[in-house]
Amino acid sequence: MKKPAKDSPQPMSLKEINEEGKDPGEVWELRLYVAGQTPRSVAAFANLKKICDEHLAGRYNIEVVDLVKHPQLAAGDQILAIPTLVRKLPQPLRKIVGDLRDTEKALVGLQLRPAAPESEAGVTLPAGRI
Repeated sequence: MKKPAKDSPQPMSLKEINEEGKDPGEVWELRLYVAGQTPRSVAAFANLKKICDEHLAGRYNIEVVDLVKHPQLAAGDQILAIPTLVRKLPQPLRKIVGDLRDTEKALVGLQLRPAAPESEAGVTLPAGRI
């Protein structure tokens, strides 16, 4: 049996993987659909930028699509409401509708943070359920 090379990376525990999240070199491709410079559109962009700066530090690209100027682009991602954020990469594709002011919901929607277990969300779990 071969011994691992000294330079080979050490295996990570599930806890370490969960804490690290996605591959640190992975670039997130995000597309934000808006309709002009409305207050909700401006807020959605500002909230998205804040979330990305805090959680993806330099590992993201944001494309803003103004549907007032380019309405035909809504069909490609099946946009029915605005503002809508589409996470193109990493896969799978994810969509979040709204101005992203609820940071916790946005993080869960983008899969940057796992959803809180039901017991932590104020819901009492039935006996025997973990």
